[in-house]
Amino acid sequence: MQSQSESIIADLELAVRNGSSEKRVNALRQVTDLFLHDSDRISDEQVKVFDRVLCLLANKIESRVLAELSERLAPIDNAPVEMIRRLARDNEIDVAGPVLLQSKRLTAKDLLEIAGTERHAHLLAISGRERLEEAVTDVLVERGNREIIHKLAANLGARFSETGFGTLVQKAEGDDALAEKVGQRIDIPRHLHRQLIARATEAVSAKLLSLASPQARDEISRALAKATDVVASETERPRESSLAEHIVRLMHSEGKLDDAAVSNFAECGKFDEVTAAVAVLCSTPLNVVSELIMGARNDAVLLPCKAAGLEWLTVETILRNRRGREAPSSKIMDIARNDFRKLSIMTAQKALRFMQIRTTVSK
Repeated sequence: MQSQSESIIADLELAVRNGSSEKRVNALRQVTDLFLHDSDRISDEQVKVFDRVLCLLANKIESRVLAELSERLAPIDNAPVEMIRRLARDNEIDVAGPVLLQSKRLTAKDLLEIAGTERHAHLLAISGRERLEEAVTDVLVERGNREIIHKLAANLGARFSETGFGTLVQKAEGDDALAEKVGQRIDIPRHLHRQLIARATEAVSAKLLSLASPQARDEISRALAKATDVVASETERPRESSLAEHIVRLMHSEGKLDDAAVSNFAECGKFDEVTAAVAVLCSTPLNVVSELIMGARNDAVLLPCKAAGLEWLTVETILRNRRGREAPSSKIMDIARNDFRKLSIMTAQKALRFMQIRTTVSK
């Protein structure tokens, strides 16, 4: 390697003295080739030599060639650090972009300086890095445009401070796509997650709640109710039902609306979701199903549940946890179980269609 290196250095000195653009470009490529060929074996001191050589050669080199150099050096862990920093600060994004996105030689201090001073194209490249520290994302969320904010929110390797998350939540208001991305991050503080859901549209709130674990879903719902002083009154029921429908329809479209989901809703006392889920599963209007599920008669509950194809254990859970209703005795539950097993899905569906027609005619 030594003789080859000496030859290239001699060519370098000639190229610099000569001032020929073509010779400088050729020398730059040869030095880069030599470095990349042995990058995994050379010492830190040798890297510094290459660094000085490359920085010298890069003077008065056209952007097209520098962009090529950036592409080649960006993925190299021990790339010449001063050359990397120089490329990262280039005004041309084709030159700066590859190292801003990939190079591990750039420190948080380097990224902070660039994020605080450069244009949006440079910030966008930084936003896609495999890992980003909180101090850097704080600057990016403050200075970034919509494209940058969305890219950051979707970057699982980006870490955000509570201030950064707060800014994201603010920017997500009125931006459903951003609200979904921020809401699906597992590292968002709980109180900001609740705030995000409270501010989001019903469709986005429903999706975020459906993606949460049952325990988290209940916790969020309770916190939202407390924060907004929601009272279970008639004026509030339509919105609650609407949100429940959004949740269960989304779960149904993703293949997640099954016996386990309905049973979990019932155990948690979420009967807006129970009635909405049964209505979706048996293709019956919500008002018809709600009247049966929440009515006084236990046997009426069996019709929509059988038509929905639910298992008895799920129906039993519904009967035991109905809001405002006393749990059936063991004797009544045994009768209900036998009736449910005898009832066919076809008969239940016909009965529901009759009730639906009756309800429509009576209006």
